[in-house]
Amino acid sequence: MNAKSAISKEIFAPHDERMLGAVQVKRRTKKKIPFLATGGQGEYLTYICLSVTNKKPAQASITKVKQFEGSTSFVRRTQWMLEQLRQVNGIDPNRDSPEFDLLFENAFDQWVASTASEKCTFFQVLHHTCQRYLTDKKPEFINCQSKIMGGNSILHSAADSVTSAVQKASQALNERGERLGRAEERTEELKNSAQQFAETAHKVRFWWDK
Repeated sequence: MNAKSAISKEIFAPHDERMLGAVQVKRRTKKKIPFLATGGQGEYLTYICLSVTNKKPAQASITKVKQFEGSTSFVRRTQWMLEQLRQVNGIDPNRDSPEFDLLFENAFDQWVASTASEKCTFFQVLHHTCQRYLTDKKPEFINCQSKIMGGNSILHSAADSVTSAVQKASQALNERGERLGRAEERTEELKNSAQQFAETAHKVRFWWDK
């Protein structure tokens, strides 16, 4: 089981939540730690996760999840409701970049994703989720590539693939129906011809017997 599947099962499923997407990140700038702070837990991996509740009305949220070195389990850290997200900054709209910023009502974080493609996938899911679950205050997406906002997202591509498959299946059924229809017509023609031949043969035999 990969890390994201494990997070979904361990962190969100027990709370009747469904994880929609996640991106592994690290900070672009080190967070200032108070001088007197001691007892750190060592190195860790950080994931920014997007989830939604299964109960209606559905509520989406963004959660920071950590996995500490030497541990196989995950720990839920800060969580924000999606309504608290104010801005998503893709940093550079002209190239694939792993850097991004998230601005909430009471927090601002600067991140670097493990890869640019992982960030892009997470942004696509995040943008789609905002459009679906937020009605009033939608966050601002700035400095993002057009493929994140437009019709080239993985979500639209998946929908297009399904539509295409349905259309192909429908066309195949129609063509099969046409072939069956032609076969039935041909069978009927052969049946009529055979019947006519039989009647003609009967008449000829009757005439010959006379």
